[in-house]
Amino acid sequence: MWMWVVHRVTGVAIFFFLLIHVLDTSLVRVSPEAYNEIIGSYKTPIYGLVEAGLVAAIVLHAFNGLRIVAVDHSTWALRHQKQLVWAVWIIFVILMAGFLPRHLMNVFGGA
Repeated sequence: MWMWVVHRVTGVAIFFFLLIHVLDTSLVRVSPEAYNEIIGSYKTPIYGLVEAGLVAAIVLHAFNGLRIVAVDHSTWALRHQKQLVWAVWIIFVILMAGFLPRHLMNVFGGA
């Protein structure tokens, strides 16, 4: 049940990011100055942490989605759901361990 909740929460977070992304990108047609101001505000450490959360949400949502597809279409996967959940979390941790150090160095000026 927890993976159901995680999948819904990450999906909603990704949706709101895409909504904001479309809105701020559309500002370039209305007011290039406003667009530059908004994009400039994204270069702060707070937004760097939000970006890391976005990447985490996308990675988790993607691999959990693949697990859901497998469970829906395979009796083997249906019988091995617990192991597949562990596999999703392990893949998530490995990918984030590779991404976060480099990203955070860029965000906080260590690169």
